[in-house]
Amino acid sequence: MAEFSLLAVFLTGLLGGVHCVGMCGGIVGAFSLQLPGSGPRLSYHLAANLGRLTSYVIAGLIAGALGSTSAFLSQLFPAEKILYVFANLVLIALGLHLAGIWSGVLILEAAGGGVWKRLQPLFKKLVPIQSVPQAFAAGMVWGWLPCGLVYSVLIAALASGSALQGGLTMLAFGLGTLPNLLLMGIFASQLQKFFTRRGVRLTAGLVIVALGGLGLMRGFS
Repeated sequence: MAEFSLLAVFLTGLLGGVHCVGMCGGIVGAFSLQLPGSGPRLSYHLAANLGRLTSYVIAGLIAGALGSTSAFLSQLFPAEKILYVFANLVLIALGLHLAGIWSGVLILEAAGGGVWKRLQPLFKKLVPIQSVPQAFAAGMVWGWLPCGLVYSVLIAALASGSALQGGLTMLAFGLGTLPNLLLMGIFASQLQKFFTRRGVRLTAGLVIVALGGLGLMRGFS
C-alpha cells in the first residue's frame, strides 16, 4: 500500500498546481522580483525549492515518528487503519476544494495561521535574496506556510506509521509540486491564467477525489 500512497501524494502535489498559484503565487512573485541581476535565476529558484522540500521532509519525519509512538501502537492495526482512512477522506476534501465544489479543507489552513505569523518576520528578514544559501534559508521558512494541501499530506505522513515513510511521503509530495513552482518563478502570469481556468481546476480536483476514493477502497479491502 505504501507504493500507492507515494504515487497518490506525488500526483496530488503535481495536480495541486491549481492551489499553489493562489497560495504561493504571491511569495514566488515577490521572490522573483527581488533576485539580484535580471532575468530568471534558476539557481536561486532551485535553492529556494530545495529548502522548501527540506522543511517538508522534516515535517514528514516528525509526523511519521508521532504515528509510530506508543500512543498509536497500543492497538496498532485499528489506529493505522483509522489514520489511513482519515488521510484519504482529507484527500477527497482537498480535491473537492481544488474543483471549486467545497472548501471545508481551508479549516486546516486556518489552524496553521499562528505558526506562519511567527515565521513571517523571519522570511521578511531573508528578502531581498542576495545569495543561493540565503535563497535556501528563505525556502525552508516558506515550507512552513500554512497550506491545506501540505497539511492534508501531513496527515498521510502521520498515518504511515514510521518516520522514514513519513519523510518519503512528504518528499514525494514536494517533488510533485516542484515543476509547477519552478515554472511559476519564470512564467508566473502565464501559469496563473492556465490554472485559474474552471476546466483545469475541475479536472485536477476530481482526479484527486478519485485518488482518495481509490485509497479508501484499498484501505477497506
